Amino acid sequence: MKASYCVSQNLSMSLKCMKEDESQIHKYRKGSRYVWWGYEVNTSSDDCIAAINSYSHQVLGYGREKKVILEAPLYDKDCVLGNVLAAHCLISSDVSRAKTYAKAAESHLGKATPYEKAVFKAVNYLISDHMDEDVALELHSKLLKKFPKDLLSWKRVEILCFYMGRPDLSLPLFKKVPHMLIILMIIPENRDQDYVFGMLAFPLLELGHLAEAEKAARKGYEINKNDSWAHHCVSSTFITQVFWYSHNWWHVAVCYLEGGSPLSKVQEIYDHQMCKELEKEDAVATDVYMDALGLLLRLDTRDKQDEFLDRLKILANCLTDEGMWYREWLFDITIIWALSKVGNTTQAHVLLEGLKSRTSKMSKKKQQLMQKAIQVAEAVYEYGKGNYKKALELLGPDFDAADYKVIGASDLQMDVFNEIWYKLLLLNGKTSSAIKVLEKRIRQRDGAPFLWRLLEKSYAMEGNTEAVITACEKAKALEASYFKFD
Repeated sequence: MKASYCVSQNLSMSLKCMKEDESQIHKYRKGSRYVWWGYEVNTSSDDCIAAINSYSHQVLGYGREKKVILEAPLYDKDCVLGNVLAAHCLISSDVSRAKTYAKAAESHLGKATPYEKAVFKAVNYLISDHMDEDVALELHSKLLKKFPKDLLSWKRVEILCFYMGRPDLSLPLFKKVPHMLIILMIIPENRDQDYVFGMLAFPLLELGHLAEAEKAARKGYEINKNDSWAHHCVSSTFITQVFWYSHNWWHVAVCYLEGGSPLSKVQEIYDHQMCKELEKEDAVATDVYMDALGLLLRLDTRDKQDEFLDRLKILANCLTDEGMWYREWLFDITIIWALSKVGNTTQAHVLLEGLKSRTSKMSKKKQQLMQKAIQVAEAVYEYGKGNYKKALELLGPDFDAADYKVIGASDLQMDVFNEIWYKLLLLNGKTSSAIKVLEKRIRQRDGAPFLWRLLEKSYAMEGNTEAVITACEKAKALEASYFKFD
């Protein structure tokens, strides 16, 4: 997980509206202004502050207009906060320009407010060439202890922990109370703020606290009906809502697939919801492609790829554009699968070797961590080619996708790699191992129809007729509980 979700069209806030909000809730002093959460910034430009606030809404709401932050330095080239946030916004797409903004921010630190200095220190390290995640997390923790209402910094922490594969690391910034009910330390000051509860819901969800996650997500939805993160977390607990954008449509498609619906339903969502996003002017193609790949890979693990092969070929052709590579580990790994699946093993291998090369340039600590990502990339490369024996050897006999979250993916996104492993066990004739693993996983996640279908298939391969009937009946009952079709 780069965690990239789209915000509803109603969320995008104009600079004019932002200024109206500020005039009502903030007091201004000559030579300084206050950002959305009330912290002082050394600028006399209302437009600069409006751009910063609009950017904050875009980031927290997973909007598509994050580059609004680039307007802040135009209105005040000396604003430290505006410059360093612009640097962070651009660091993954235009490093040289990002460094220019960072230097501009640093050159004016002498006139910055304490809040700006704290944000600069944390963000500037986060975008540095040899950033260590643990140090970055510590700097943000110190920042938030002093400025707990800074939701944008809280969001950076959440994303940082996500890409570390350690959502639990965000919990020291939370306060635990009895019965696993976890509340933010900043709730008293931010009880009715947009996005807070949606942000709380995600780590709870990733750590398996589904009831608490649903409660937080519903609270976030009550505060802001357009909080896409709250929508996302509710959908991840398999409660249906109305979704507007590609990633949440991906969730809906997965629900239909998991529920054993006709493939026409999944096809309809893929064609008329997910891919239609590409026709919009503000569409982020890589986000749409990543969701499409995730769905197509799931179809492949269920042996349903033939019906979607033409779509996969079209998508794979788009993914030969190397300008899309090396942005997200999850995206790169699924691209490798897609290219190898359609027979373009040459470019799949180029991307795989590129990932290895980039990893070799990381710190020793980071290299060790990312070896798991390389392992998965190598496995899907072989899996896509049809070299199932080699793919299983690479994943090993005790694979668990939960241990590989360094690729930046949620639990639900990671599940597909477990599904690949289950399929590889069966393809390699290791039915007894598959049965043992599937029975264990079902005890942990009883309500997953696909696991019961795999178990049914495993029992059939073993010739256990009675067990086949039981597994089939269980799968049918669970599928029926998802949706009903004429």
